Amino acid sequence: MGSPTERRRAAAVAGHTADEAAARRALGDPDAGTRAVALGALARAARLTDDDLRAALADPDPAVRARAVELAVPTTELALVPLLDDPDPFVAEQAAWALGERPPEPDAVGALAATAGRHDDPLVREAAVAALGALGHPAGLPAVLAATTDKPAVRRRAVLALVAFDGPEVEAALRRALTDRDRQVRQAAEDLLG
Repeated sequence: MGSPTERRRAAAVAGHTADEAAARRALGDPDAGTRAVALGALARAARLTDDDLRAALADPDPAVRARAVELAVPTTELALVPLLDDPDPFVAEQAAWALGERPPEPDAVGALAATAGRHDDPLVREAAVAALGALGHPAGLPAVLAATTDKPAVRRRAVLALVAFDGPEVEAALRRALTDRDRQVRQAAEDLLG
């Protein structure tokens, strides 16, 4: 069977040689890293299916779920909103990023707004705010405005996300950001206000 490193290498090679059978066998490997590599191998070989991704999105290991989220970006048939509540912050962050990279699925804006306002992990909140800015949907504006009072990295991301929106409340938030105690937040506001 070989070591996990050898099995990962074999899975990667399967992707480069379009050996679908070997890549599929690796999907069932007990090592999560091998399963994650197998997903990439199937994608490289253009053999990754929505069913493969669905199964990987439910994998017990967060590394596999995160890789599946990344590979699911171009596949709008798969719902990523539920992964905003993933117990692993990295998976939730990946899901937020992915939701901003494709046409919004139903409830994506509302779920991203809720995540931006309530998630315990600031990186997840930051990714949700970035996704709201990328989507530019008016329903996301209140959450982006609220994020301008969060931790510095989230505030900076919120200021940058405001570029997707218009209105007096956006202008007022940018003006407030000019006096933010964090230099990067101030710089982002200066850049946007010209």
